[in-house]
Amino acid sequence: MKILLVHQGLSLPVLTYGGTERVIWDLAKGLVSLGHEVTFLVPEGSVCDFARVIHIDPQQDVLGQIPSNAFDIVHFQFKLEAEPDFPYLVTEHGNTKTPASLNLNTVFVSKNHAQRYGSREFVYNGLDWSSYGPVDWSMPRQRHHFLAKGSWPVKNLKGAIQVARQAGVSLAVLGGKRLNLSRGFRFTPWRSMHFHGMVGGTLKFRLLNESKGLIFPVRWHEPFGLAVIESLYFGNPVFSTPYGALPELVTAPHGYLSNSIAELAQAVQDMKFDSRACHQWAVSNFNHVLMAQGYLEKYQRVLAGERMNDKPPVLKENGHQMLPWNP
Repeated sequence: MKILLVHQGLSLPVLTYGGTERVIWDLAKGLVSLGHEVTFLVPEGSVCDFARVIHIDPQQDVLGQIPSNAFDIVHFQFKLEAEPDFPYLVTEHGNTKTPASLNLNTVFVSKNHAQRYGSREFVYNGLDWSSYGPVDWSMPRQRHHFLAKGSWPVKNLKGAIQVARQAGVSLAVLGGKRLNLSRGFRFTPWRSMHFHGMVGGTLKFRLLNESKGLIFPVRWHEPFGLAVIESLYFGNPVFSTPYGALPELVTAPHGYLSNSIAELAQAVQDMKFDSRACHQWAVSNFNHVLMAQGYLEKYQRVLAGERMNDKPPVLKENGHQMLPWNP
């Protein structure tokens, strides 16, 4: 099958932050490993040694830049303003802030994500774990970690710090600064909180490999949660809220879910989890080949003339609303 992957975000590949871009890159690797021909239509600066790259012109209409009859299916990674007249699929990766009607052939990244738009169509994200390297099980694990853009309120860095302090553990903050002025003045004085800013590559992997667990008390319906599966891969149980896709990713053997500071802090103190079981859960269930196989099933249905949804999916609430966070 000849597949065109279209994305308008960061150039590929990404070396630091860029969750959606990492998923798209690994999807292409999975499709190629299964014997399919992949082409990228992506921003200038993108390069790839296993797929053809066409640079997108941000000043021109996207649909007009797709060569006629060159591909069996075109897979967009963003909402389109019109319904294409060729076989296509759209992945919605996030939560829209306001109610919005999406394309008929839109799929989502978790069961909960799909349900909140009135759909049943989803494919779990997966990553190529070989690019993360092997887990060093001999490395000392001295603190827990938070992994997200700390300035974004729905990610609840403040809550992660509350849990860590109440549990009496040190916290490595991957994605935040001790002094943050982006949303007013915020300074974190406690020395048990270690701030690393936005990290990627080998430094990120080392910090995850040194961690005892992920503290991730998000206050929105998480569409998927790449930080969750990355942490699980390195043997970290996950202590999070039960919102969005989190119950699908974090089952009882692999972490604890609650919107209570006290309950999460107690779970962190108890730490009754098998690190190797956490690792195997991520490897077996959220890898790039499984993701590619999931999308191939959707592609085949589209090519057979099926629509993914009977009517355009619509998120009926504000996707960025702040959900409860309790003492």
